[in-house]
Amino acid sequence: MSKFICLMTLVLFGLMIDSTEAARKPNILFAFADDWGRHASAYAKIDGAGTENDVVRTPNFDALAKSGVLFRNAFVNAPSCTPCRSSLLSGQHFWRTGRAAILQGAIWDQSIPTWPFLLQDNGYHIGYTYKVWSPGSPRDAGYGGPKNSYHKSGSQFNSFSQTATRLVESGKSIEQAKQSLGDIVRGNIQQFLASKQDDVPFAYWFGPTNVHRKWIKDSGLAIWNIDPDDLIGKLPPFLPDVPEVRQDFADYLGEAQAFDMALGILVEELKKAGEFENTIIAISGDHGPAGFPHGKCNLYDFGTRVPLVLTGPGIQPGRVVDDFVSLPDLAPTFLEAGGVQAPEVMTARTLWPVLKSKSEGLVDKNRTQVFIGRERHVALARAGQLPYPQRAIRTNDYLFVINFRPNRYPLGDHYQLDSNSTPSIDSLTNNTFCTIPDEDAGPAKAWLVTHRNDPRWSSYFQNAYGKRPREELFDLKEDPHQMHNVAADLQYQSVVKKLRDQLMQELRSTNDPRLINNGKFFETAPMAGPLPIAPKRKKKI
Repeated sequence: MSKFICLMTLVLFGLMIDSTEAARKPNILFAFADDWGRHASAYAKIDGAGTENDVVRTPNFDALAKSGVLFRNAFVNAPSCTPCRSSLLSGQHFWRTGRAAILQGAIWDQSIPTWPFLLQDNGYHIGYTYKVWSPGSPRDAGYGGPKNSYHKSGSQFNSFSQTATRLVESGKSIEQAKQSLGDIVRGNIQQFLASKQDDVPFAYWFGPTNVHRKWIKDSGLAIWNIDPDDLIGKLPPFLPDVPEVRQDFADYLGEAQAFDMALGILVEELKKAGEFENTIIAISGDHGPAGFPHGKCNLYDFGTRVPLVLTGPGIQPGRVVDDFVSLPDLAPTFLEAGGVQAPEVMTARTLWPVLKSKSEGLVDKNRTQVFIGRERHVALARAGQLPYPQRAIRTNDYLFVINFRPNRYPLGDHYQLDSNSTPSIDSLTNNTFCTIPDEDAGPAKAWLVTHRNDPRWSSYFQNAYGKRPREELFDLKEDPHQMHNVAADLQYQSVVKKLRDQLMQELRSTNDPRLINNGKFFETAPMAGPLPIAPKRKKKI
């Protein structure tokens, strides 16, 4: 009898352990790089050779992609940091977030629920290192400000190439410099993990800004052995394939590789802490690269299409999926992982049906488009702090864009530019506000502006910075880099109408202020007050 009792006790104890393990909520690690577009070596393998992704090396991102799901068609909701992050935190279209829908002058509406706080209210320990919301903000929306910040080891990783260069100049080797910067990442996540109780799940946001300009010229080659000449013939056609632009892009890819190095360190520390197996890891960037045509602040793919990997418990591994994902979809996805009901106000959709599936390709037949837009980036881009309002729908075959104010310059007024004057190279390289301010300063921008009157390159300048028509349509099978607008072509009129109707229906159904009172809410600077409410329509009899 005593043997039977002992046996039953062991069985019950085992069942209790299994039940406890099953009841454990997964941790969440969200690694989100500032200004990192869809540039990772994992994409070279699925997109085919001949692109800039042939040159970049991201082994840690690639390894996590193999252990989880690599998304081929992930897009931001807005290609500007604050509105992108506002949409991601709230799980809503950026235009539903009030003054958080712009960069400078943004104010977070505390009545808008965010997934970090919702997880915290349901037992999660939350924290972040570096950037979550708007730059310079006294508190990071959705993460509670300094009390949830973990960066006692320092913030030098955010200036990776600058710090590494100084360390090398002081006598350290390149590998020693990398290790010093990696130790900062290591120390910060160790601080966060040490701050939580053993039985409490966590949500940690790692948001470095090193991929955001400025970086040190030639650092891609000096630190990461990325030869700019390896990019010859591989840059997208809207970038001049010249030494200055190739070097600038190689330096950008170097910063992406630094971010990848940090991913490896984060994974190491999760394993050391015994948390790796129970952690959902999500990795992405907030928009395309800054200081390059078609990138940041543009609704073209180079500005809006981003890397995305999710891996961890409950996720079927080793798959590449074609489903269209908007980054706000991460909010209800994280909440569902934590057993939290997403608020009705969220317009985004959970990714769990895709993550749990064993299928590849298009898993969810309803995920065939995303909606994108922008309003105002830097306040002084145009006289009167006016925005450049755009909305778009991206499908597998087309990108359709509405430019609501085509009389304005899309990336800002052409200050100091006429036939007889041009700002200095130094100013164009280092001062974003000297001209065309919605595109960050840098060598690529400086080269293109100074060559704008050269017949060989004037079309590149016009394509990047010239005024655009009210409607743009790009046939992605014929024109994958969105260089040739066919919206006015007769053969595409049925496509234009269909996509216009789909886009406008989404804007109306989500109460976009751009459609109310001629966009007065966004046209007024500084924006103030609550979001306008669309008048109810009379029912047809």
